[in-house]
Amino acid sequence: MQHQQIIQHITTWLKQYSINSNTEGFVVGISGGIDSALTSTLCALTGRQVICLNMPIKQHKPEYDRSNEHINWLKKHFKNVSSYEVNLTPIFESMEQNFDNSIQDFLTMANTRSRLRMTTLFAYAGHYKMLVAGTGNKIEDFGIGFFTKYGDGGVDISPIADLMKSQVYELSAKLGIISSILNARPTDGLFADGRTDEDQIGASYDELEWAMNYVEENKATELNERQKTVLQIYINRNKANKHKMDPIPVCKIPKEFFN
Repeated sequence: MQHQQIIQHITTWLKQYSINSNTEGFVVGISGGIDSALTSTLCALTGRQVICLNMPIKQHKPEYDRSNEHINWLKKHFKNVSSYEVNLTPIFESMEQNFDNSIQDFLTMANTRSRLRMTTLFAYAGHYKMLVAGTGNKIEDFGIGFFTKYGDGGVDISPIADLMKSQVYELSAKLGIISSILNARPTDGLFADGRTDEDQIGASYDELEWAMNYVEENKATELNERQKTVLQIYINRNKANKHKMDPIPVCKIPKEFFN
């Protein structure tokens, strides 16, 4: 992988998109994870203005601390980076109090957290005339659909969505992103108990990359039991989450009906 060429390609693409859209720069939600760390750093490299938002909602403390550590690292290295902390816990708790208890399962409320953050990102982006930069990678956005529809999936642009998770780590290491983030187990930060992505999915990102490549290359090699399990996890999630990854269905009206 040609690290420097990819970094330059993404930053040039980001900068040109911002210029062409007549916007001032980018707003990025910082989660304490590798994807938001890389995305915010690439945005900072454009020289355009970057606003980093830390948006805790009953946050697992290590995630919150890593977010602040990365934001401080960015601000130390880039004069074009500013930040805000928006504590969304009271708003989320108000929703908990007003939602019927019957709908407050773990997944529903996790997705609600994500959508609160999306609303906050677009509020800042709209006020400051900026773009919301998405932090999804290729496995999440186009493999297993591991994101919240109109939550972290609601963005203006997706600078790292053509990168596998392993490639995200490679570029992050090249850019000197802090070790606490490089070494942290990936998590979506939507649960107060700090559960990891692997806990939720049942497979690691390395395994999911293997499965995605296996399906795309239409291989027919003999698989061991673990590979069969991972492949089924990938296929099941890909199928179940197609509604996130495909365009919104539009009911097309026959032209003759308009006569």
